[in-house]
Amino acid sequence: MKSLKYILLFLFFASVTAYAQKYNFKTSGFMVSQKDKKGNWGDWSKLQKTEMTVLLDMESHRIVVYSEVLQLFSIIKYGNQETIGDDDVVKFNCVDNNGVECTLAIYTRKKQGSRNQLYITYQDIIIAYNMDVLEDKAAKKK
Repeated sequence: MKSLKYILLFLFFASVTAYAQKYNFKTSGFMVSQKDKKGNWGDWSKLQKTEMTVLLDMESHRIVVYSEVLQLFSIIKYGNQETIGDDDVVKFNCVDNNGVECTLAIYTRKKQGSRNQLYITYQDIIIAYNMDVLEDKAAKKK
C-alpha cells in the first residue's frame, strides 16, 4: 500500500514538472485599441515595428514582456486552450506589476501561417503583439 502511494506521488510530481514549461517569443510589431467615452473599442492603431522578447514561464506562473519598461504579469488563473473560429486561443487571468487585473491571451492564427499574437486586455485598452516562437536552445541540444 505504501509503494502505491509513492508511485502515485511520483506520477503527480512528474506530471507537474512536465507541465511547467517556458516559452520564448520575439515580437515583430504591436498595435493598440482604446475604448471611447461610450465604452466602444476604437480602431486599431497603425502597426508599429518592435523587437522584444516575451517569456511565458509556467513554472513561475508569469508572463514577462521585455519592453523598455518591463511588463510583468503574474498568472492568477490558466484558461483552457479553445478554438475560436479558425484560431487556437489560450487565456490567462493576470495581475500586472502595478497590481492591476488584466487578461492576456495568446492566439495562434491558423489561416495566417500559425502566426502567434499576444493580446493584453485591460478595462479600457488592448495591446496586441505579433510574435514568433524562439527556438529553445536547451531543448535542441538534447
